[in-house]
Parts: sequence; C-alpha cells; structure tokens
Amino acid sequence: MNRAIQMIILLTICLGFLAFYPYPIDGYEHTGIKRLMRLERIQIGEIDVASTLPAGALKSYGEIHLNLREKDQDSLGMILTKDDTFQSEINTLFKGLDRSYSLAILDLSDPENLRYAERNATSGYQPGSVGKLAVLVGLFTQMANIYPDSWEKRTNLLRNKSVQAGVWGLTDEHTIPIYNIEKNTLVKRQVIASDVFTLYEWADHMLSVSNNGAASIVWREVLLMAAFGKKYPDLTPEESAAYFKETPRKVLTDLGNDVVNLPLRELGITAEEWRLGSFFTKGANTYVGDKGGSIGTPLGLIKFLVMLEQGNVVDAQSSLEMKRLMYMTDRRIRYAQSPALKEAAVYFKSGSLYKCDRSKGEACGKYMGNVINYMNSVAIVEHPDNCTYMVVLMTNVLRKNSASDHMYLAGNIDRLIRKH
Repeated sequence: MNRAIQMIILLTICLGFLAFYPYPIDGYEHTGIKRLMRLERIQIGEIDVASTLPAGALKSYGEIHLNLREKDQDSLGMILTKDDTFQSEINTLFKGLDRSYSLAILDLSDPENLRYAERNATSGYQPGSVGKLAVLVGLFTQMANIYPDSWEKRTNLLRNKSVQAGVWGLTDEHTIPIYNIEKNTLVKRQVIASDVFTLYEWADHMLSVSNNGAASIVWREVLLMAAFGKKYPDLTPEESAAYFKETPRKVLTDLGNDVVNLPLRELGITAEEWRLGSFFTKGANTYVGDKGGSIGTPLGLIKFLVMLEQGNVVDAQSSLEMKRLMYMTDRRIRYAQSPALKEAAVYFKSGSLYKCDRSKGEACGKYMGNVINYMNSVAIVEHPDNCTYMVVLMTNVLRKNSASDHMYLAGNIDRLIRKH
C-alpha cells in the first residue's frame, strides 16, 4: 500500500472522530504553502502539538465558497440599501460613542432578504494593513492579464514562481512562520533580504500574519507583472534588478500606484472610498515613492467584500481563491478574537496606525496614539448554522488600544444578528 493511500485512510479515520475538517486538509497540495502542511500534520497527529485554532478555523479547502454567486448581476446599489429595522438595531450598539466609530454591515444569512446597515460609512481612515487587500486584488488582476484563458497557469505561477525578498522586505517587526517539511521544524522570525518564497507563500505571509515586508514584495511582483506582461513568468532576478535600477523613479511610482488602485476603480470603488498610496516598508522606498496618500472607508471596503462574494473581483475563481487566502488560520486578533466567533469561519484582515506626541504629557504608546490611533477590521463571518454576515469596523479612538472595543462590538453585533 503506497503512502498516498495510507494517508487517505488515516485522514478518513481521523475525520470520523471529528465534527469538522481541518483547514485546509488539502491546502498544501493546492498551494505549496508549507505552514499548511504543519497544520495538517498537527491535526492528524503526526506532530504532537496541541492545536490552538478555534473550531471555526478548521474548514477544509473545498468547504470554502462564495455566498452571493446567485446575485452576481445585482448592483452594489441594490445590495447596499439600508434596512430600516436593522439600521435601528445597529444604532443601539453605538449609543454614547462618538463619530470616530464607523461601520458598514451586511447580513447574508438569508440571500433573498439581505439586510444592510451603516454608521459614518463614508468617513475616511488610514487603512493600515487593510490596504494589503488592494495588493491582493492587484496580484490576481495581473495574473489574469498574463493568463486570461487559464486558471491552472495562474495558480501554477503562484505555486512555482519563487522570488527573493531583497531590500523590499525590510523592515518589519512582524515575524513570519518558516516551516521545514523535511526536518519538521518551525522558526518564526522577521523577513531578511535573502529570504526566498513562492508567490503563494509571500501572499500568505502578507495576510495570515500581516507581514509588511511580504506585502511590499508581493506589490513589487505585481508591478513587474504589469511591466513585463507575458514575459514575467520567466523573468530572472537579474532582469528584475536591472529594471528597477534603470527605470526612472517617477515611472516606477506611477505604475506601482496604478496596479493596486486601478483595479479598485474598475470595481466601482472611488479614490475617496479606498486607495493605497505607499508601500509598506522603507526598503521599497529605495525604488518607489509615495503618491496620493492612503485612505479607506467602510463603504469602499464593504463594496469589495460584496463583489468578492459575488465572484466579481477579477472573476469567480480569483474571488474564491482570494477569500481562501483571507481565511484566518493563524492567531485571531482584535475583532476576530471575540469568543462569540469561535465556532465561526472568519475571513479577516486588520490594520492599524498610531502616532504619539509625548510633549502633551498624555498616556501614549503602541496602539494608543494621542495624535492618531486608527484601528480597522474587515471580516466575513460564517457560522455553522448559516448565520453569515460581513462587517467593516473602522475607529480612531485616541489614547486607547481599541482591540478590546473591536472584540466587544464583535460580540454584540454577532448576538444582534443571531437573534434573527
């Protein structure tokens, strides 16, 4: 009996004792993302480490689906129409809170009776790491340009194209998980210039642990895809280095800005609703400059989530794969950390940016800025009983770590929606 058959039998036995399928039980085979192999090995007992993932993080690759495919022709205006009763209920959650709390929320539990509510949904915030979702859209947009007729070639590119970090990955305090399959060892550390990973793994580092270096590296590759087109898959490190050395900084800045922002405009998201103006690391600024500033609004981001669930971000296959990459299978934080969501699948991105002025003599520190203190959460929540909704929460509460606020509101929002 070969190892593949033995593995199938073992998985079948394991799944018979579990009320869920470990996520993503076939994820490594699809993507080559090594940390997923470690999760798989933990779940089937090959690695004697207690899993810390909540039940909702254990969906299988094949269980993830899009919730609004049957409404893919419906306009954003039709879907994002306020439900007066739902709006009134949502308003009660924010009594006594100032306008620094902004929200957009869509209840998808009954696809035939969608319910939408919002609060200050057009207010602009510095999106922080939420902007990495724009890089993700840019990546799938450019891959579709290179291989318009082949999904298989696009995923092969993600899986097989390896690129080195270089100075683009420097610097970021967030660590990345580096799992050696052969030695069965896991190391968590910051990105260094010599790191080499596939596009799939860089994208996973960008989202699962929100690594800024990984985001700049993925963005760099998106820029190169736009510049070289169908020649990109065979692009060598030497050709890439020469391009950045020889191309004027303004040309690089303009193209870098276009590849992450124009796809959002094509989705009907305006520049005032969501835009990305700067790379995520100082190393990237060696080659590209900032342009236009970054901003995010609850309305702009929920438009993205709706079109993702419709399968309209690039195409249905791209939308589904982006949603899989957003699936939270690492440590849940902020909004996603709410105990109310333990059983729920959460597709999530969080972002923050704070600034201190210590001359004021006020309490100020990490995530507790007294000048600005942005904290943003974007989530799709899917409970096992089909209670499903999407939410964008953006705050700028000074001198306070708003993670507890996000987690508290997540529980209250969940209870309110589950009443129905």
